[in-house]
Amino acid sequence: MLAASHHSLVGVLTRPDRPAGRGRQLKRSPVGQLAEELGLPLAQPERLDGIEQRAPLVRWACDLLVVVAYGLLLPESVLTLPRLGCINIHASLLPRWRGAAPIQRAILAGDRETGVTIMQLERGLDTGPVLSQQRTLIGEHTDAGQLQSLLADLGAQLLLTTLDALEAGRIRAEPQALEGVTYASKIDTSEARIDWRRSAEEISRQVRAFNPSPVASTLWRQQRLRIFEARVAAALPGTPGEVLGVAGDAIEVRCGQGALAVTTLQLEGRRMLSAGEFARGQALAGEHFA
Repeated sequence: MLAASHHSLVGVLTRPDRPAGRGRQLKRSPVGQLAEELGLPLAQPERLDGIEQRAPLVRWACDLLVVVAYGLLLPESVLTLPRLGCINIHASLLPRWRGAAPIQRAILAGDRETGVTIMQLERGLDTGPVLSQQRTLIGEHTDAGQLQSLLADLGAQLLLTTLDALEAGRIRAEPQALEGVTYASKIDTSEARIDWRRSAEEISRQVRAFNPSPVASTLWRQQRLRIFEARVAAALPGTPGEVLGVAGDAIEVRCGQGALAVTTLQLEGRRMLSAGEFARGQALAGEHFA
């Protein structure tokens, strides 16, 4: 969106190439790949607290630095370099869900809406004053991957209108509210393990929040079973984790409260299957997920 706008991109910062894939070959980030395709100057410093690491920014002499999911807190020496400072696109309605995983935390908490905030960066973690916000509803079945795509589009559009307003002097940053501050801590893979004693609603949110990564999982016959899609179903008598049977397109599993209708799943080392494919040829009723 920026490259196609009237604004001039003078350079791109992204993280250094990282080993990826089975061969652990160095791979450039998608941001770095696109910068190369567009013929833009590219810098990949490991850190930004040294004169040498900051040299590209000094050389580019940019008016504004736009930051999106960069993964590093910018030091004061960088925050004060651009004439108009640094702005950040954050995937929540600040001050709710400051931190690393706002999309997943919003879904886990059962939030009905979220959005995008464009704020001025300061030394604190997502504490800077707000320039603009755009709200959107979180659908009942929306997962983290779908919500991220939606917010990425909203964020790109909001960025352009915000930049135009900044350029014209029509916008002023407002301090974040003191009330309603929450923190979206980084996702730990242990959080993806399903505890069937929890309610079906909580587990359904867990499945959506961790799709596409790290993916909610359980054990079945001592094997890891990943669950990609599920919905809340009417409860039948049973114990938490007990497979109640196959109904339509779903395998129904008893939870602490209610039941979960699992529709897409994957046994470790196998391909992803629909519940119908997974259940075909085997009697699941009465078995347990652990």
